Amino acid sequence: MTTDRVYNVLFLCTANSSRSILAESILETEGKGRFKAYSAGSQPKGEVNPYALKELAAQGYPTTGFRSKSWDEFAKPGAPEMDFIFTVCDSAHGEACPVWIGHPMTAHWGVEDPAAVEGSEVDKGRAFAQAARFLKNRISAFLSLPLSSIDKLALEQHLHQIGAMEGTTARPATAS
Repeated sequence: MTTDRVYNVLFLCTANSSRSILAESILETEGKGRFKAYSAGSQPKGEVNPYALKELAAQGYPTTGFRSKSWDEFAKPGAPEMDFIFTVCDSAHGEACPVWIGHPMTAHWGVEDPAAVEGSEVDKGRAFAQAARFLKNRISAFLSLPLSSIDKLALEQHLHQIGAMEGTTARPATAS
């Protein structure tokens, strides 16, 4: 991997309405032109959760141009070739994904679904703020990786370690 190109990153979640949208906006901004972020879902809800947009606005991230879309859009001929694909929900992680052009590196970065939180407006807002914080921490760790000087095996290991950071929903793999 080299530093003189833009890396394409796809964030996957079942509904593509909250976590994957948060991650797309955060990486698109924090990646400062080095990364092009996308998001999609296996069963897109068809609309972006307004709490996700509210949280992005509160943190100063872009809130326009997002839509809930199927991951099939990124498996078709002519779609952008992904370098990295990260699942951000356990449901999408467990599903059979399309065959991705170019064999991108993948990892699971599971975060609790803030859209599943019931309660007051404050409770819901707090859940989205926490999901955004966990995703931003993962994205910051990802952005600090020396992509141009790290071998593929070490990079894969780092990507999985990032997924195990604070707030993970996935259980760590056990050695046999």
